Amino acid sequence: MDKLQPQDLILKLLKEKTVVQLNVRNRTEEMFKIIKQVLAELAHTLSKKATELDKRIKIEYKEKNEFEVMFTIAEDVLIFYMQSNVFTFDRTHQVWQTSYVKKNEANAFCGFISVYNFLSDSFKYDRATDLGYLIARIFINQDLHYFVEGKRQLGFLYNNFSTSILDKESIADIINSAILYTLDFSIFVPPFDNVKEVSVSVMEEEANKMQMQTGKRLGFRFGADNDQIK
Repeated sequence: MDKLQPQDLILKLLKEKTVVQLNVRNRTEEMFKIIKQVLAELAHTLSKKATELDKRIKIEYKEKNEFEVMFTIAEDVLIFYMQSNVFTFDRTHQVWQTSYVKKNEANAFCGFISVYNFLSDSFKYDRATDLGYLIARIFINQDLHYFVEGKRQLGFLYNNFSTSILDKESIADIINSAILYTLDFSIFVPPFDNVKEVSVSVMEEEANKMQMQTGKRLGFRFGADNDQIK
């Protein structure tokens, strides 16, 4: 068998990897557009109903840029962020154990969309040191097969990579699960020793918005909830 020349090798890799990666990127962008659409529709529907419950409840959708959108609901913000690059997985990852990927390793190339949870006051009062938490990552390949890594129901409802196809309906389900998890994920008081000291400059310069770093689980490891938050 003749040895492939360098240019032939380059073309072979372009066909086997680069074309696949470009396909994955396009599919991820397509799904991110649907995520934007679902979030905008949900904000429109929920805001009307929430106003009837209490006019103080704020529900809002905002597109920050091509890769990032914000969904504000009451005291929480969900940020959906699309990673522009395409990835594959470490050989120890469970996707390599599926017959779907064993049959065609190109199926393991995925784009992903991360979902973060922040407090809405962190943005309202420009508290740049406040913490947010990654609650889910949606992985998508060139055939629109997908799975979700995440907390509680987000981690076990959407993990059939071999057969699950991402569409508007499944995206709506994932978003609803993320919102339900977020609303049930209560803010904890920071440990006393973490906030017992504050400088004069902070008190003077931030009289109306004390620069005390805030997050729902500040001072605790996020993983410590063991997905059992009630």
